[in-house]
Amino acid sequence: MGTITPESIISDLRYLQLLSRSFPTIADASTEIINLEAILNLPKGTEHFLTDIHGEYEAFQHVLKNASGAVKRKVNEIFGHTLRESEKKEICTLIYYPEEKLQLIKEQETDLDDWYLITLNQLVKVCQNVSSKYTRSKVRKALPAEFSYIIQELLHESSVEPNKHAYINVIISTIISTKRADDFIIAMCNLIQRLTIDSLHIVGDIYDRGPGAHIIMDTLCDYHNFDIQWGNHDILWMGAASGNDACIANVIRMSMRYANLATLEDGYGINLLPLATFAMDTYADDACTIFAPKMNFADANYNEKTLRLITQMHKAITIIQLKLEAEIIDRRPEFGMANRKLLHKIDFERGVFIYEGKEYELRDANFPTIDPADPYRLTDEERELVDKIHASFMNSEKLKKHMRCLFTYGGMYLVCNSNLLYHASVPLNEDGSFKHVRIGKKEYWGHKLLQKTDQLIRTAYFDEDGSKEKNFALDYMWYMWCGPDAPSFDKDKMATFERYFIADKALHKESKGYYYTLRNRADICDNILAEFGVEPGPHSHIINGHVPVKIIKGERPIKADGKLLVIDGGFSKAYQPETGIAGYTLVYHSHGMQLVQHDPFQSRQKAIEEGQDIKSTTFVIEFNSQRMMVKDTDKGKQLVTQIQDLKKLLVAYRTGFIKEKEIF
Repeated sequence: MGTITPESIISDLRYLQLLSRSFPTIADASTEIINLEAILNLPKGTEHFLTDIHGEYEAFQHVLKNASGAVKRKVNEIFGHTLRESEKKEICTLIYYPEEKLQLIKEQETDLDDWYLITLNQLVKVCQNVSSKYTRSKVRKALPAEFSYIIQELLHESSVEPNKHAYINVIISTIISTKRADDFIIAMCNLIQRLTIDSLHIVGDIYDRGPGAHIIMDTLCDYHNFDIQWGNHDILWMGAASGNDACIANVIRMSMRYANLATLEDGYGINLLPLATFAMDTYADDACTIFAPKMNFADANYNEKTLRLITQMHKAITIIQLKLEAEIIDRRPEFGMANRKLLHKIDFERGVFIYEGKEYELRDANFPTIDPADPYRLTDEERELVDKIHASFMNSEKLKKHMRCLFTYGGMYLVCNSNLLYHASVPLNEDGSFKHVRIGKKEYWGHKLLQKTDQLIRTAYFDEDGSKEKNFALDYMWYMWCGPDAPSFDKDKMATFERYFIADKALHKESKGYYYTLRNRADICDNILAEFGVEPGPHSHIINGHVPVKIIKGERPIKADGKLLVIDGGFSKAYQPETGIAGYTLVYHSHGMQLVQHDPFQSRQKAIEEGQDIKSTTFVIEFNSQRMMVKDTDKGKQLVTQIQDLKKLLVAYRTGFIKEKEIF
């Protein structure tokens, strides 16, 4: 940093006068400089990266509670050989699920006061450990108001000194005698969870397949520090919430396909009764066999009658979806997706599909709502049904709340501490150059393409109804879900029709863009990092999700000599048979970077009653010989700038450019 000259003060005078309102005296500005300098020399906070959660809320919540195994590791470090394994397991379970575990303890424990005394002392030790890398001020902000003063006393007093030991014991005894032990334990456990993960990055796909995307969103909306890089399934839901009917139909179809109605019905109060009535009438005598949901991943056990109804609803919404998509394709020829209109290629009398001169037998040829002369026209009943479902999506307050959260904390990509995060891809040409994608009258590529699509997604949701820009952006939301040049999709086609109706698997093939093979090369990853303003180096990485890593087939999440990490390990039960594991967490702390590989999570109930944790295996990706400090992070760079500004303010006070304010 250069010396502060009178000229530099004069040029920044207006800003410094504003700054002087927050720090009105030399003493105030000096104190803040000392505080910020101290923060720069603390170890960096722990970042957790998760992706492709796909509605699996129990596993997701458990991974947050156990901080991907970090809580267990700390308990082992603190109590090493002084506690039995079963006792350490008990502490961990209590930290993860304090309310539920307390209930069980009270039913079993004979001397509850003694248990409280021991447990509170143990929790204080864990809390002291996890809070040690933060300033007192940061810890104070994380404390529950009710117990803030007491916890501060316990955290910052050493029980080794004889005088203090008695003091701490009196505090703990008083907590027990005033019957506040339960509330205090819950507060301490939540604080430990909160301090173990400093920031959380969700690299896309909260929605789809699993039963509780809405529960995950509830958890995130209340989380202390997080960001989201939108995945294709999130964008589909955002499109539905913006009012794109093709996106709405896709969302419902996916829910029917996996028999997961909880998010739609319980989560967002979407009224599916009109669809159920329409499907029962239209397909009363139709077995709809190929539309039977994938029950091994369903969110509940459905009886035969309900399953039959879900199957009929699944077929009804699929046909409606194909018609709604055709409307966008016709309206937007510039999307270049005319090849995805396939209903007119059906010979309805013979029940065959004619594609590129070859005939394919249809797996289901009963189409009571399709007029062969005008196959893409919605019937009056279908149109009325679409309007009703549309209104239900538009009027869901919970959906609006969750979408606001996705927009506020989300984006297409994020650069953070030399890591570039995006869910799927940055479209490339075969030679590794950035693919130019036309949107409207202009071409975009690389960084600018992700910026433009981010802006369009926001326009679709926030712009005034009826504006030309909003209408285009709304249609583009659907393109982001299945368009060949969409960075969130990047395949030649989405073979929805073929996968349902054609047995021949040759037509099911969806070819991925060049990005997915080229990303294995370190030079390509360096180019992408540089394009997004990240200096390529040994500690710079691209972090992706989207494509499950099939460990059982020998695939590895670390690619391009460690430049790129694909951390979709199959949180979703639907993917676990393919991946052989149940998800990854990438953990980046002051000592380096670790990849934590998770085994399937049994259930919340087993975790509480039997202390069954998620079994996790940790791989060290990078180890820093020197601990990384706050000054080495993006936050640190901001603090350094703030310190420089405050130093200028000090000089301005001392040279008389700005007067100190009197504080009355």
